[in-house]
Amino acid sequence: MAVILAAIAIVSAMGKLRKMPQVMDSMAHVGVKTNQIPVLAYLEIAGAIGILIGIAYPLLAFVSAGALMLYFLGAVAAHLRVKDKFKDFGPALFLAVLFGYLAYLVPTGF
Repeated sequence: MAVILAAIAIVSAMGKLRKMPQVMDSMAHVGVKTNQIPVLAYLEIAGAIGILIGIAYPLLAFVSAGALMLYFLGAVAAHLRVKDKFKDFGPALFLAVLFGYLAYLVPTGF
């Protein structure tokens, strides 16, 4: 689960770094400035790397998964702020739940 979620975070970040039109439009819609997008992408990548290294160091996995959960909850909040429909923020909410669940699992040994 940790590897799959790390891969999902990296794919999400790559969409931002490659400036995919759909991603850029969505970010602009919720009020993210163009110069903030790479920062968000690098935060996702850092979280993914933390989860992968955290396989050997559980505390790092716990912190990274928790940080990515908060990151995606922030995305949900941004969508709710502009009154988007569930279909627009559903994927971010689902990822927030999955990263939260991963953080919950870490103390038990994944």
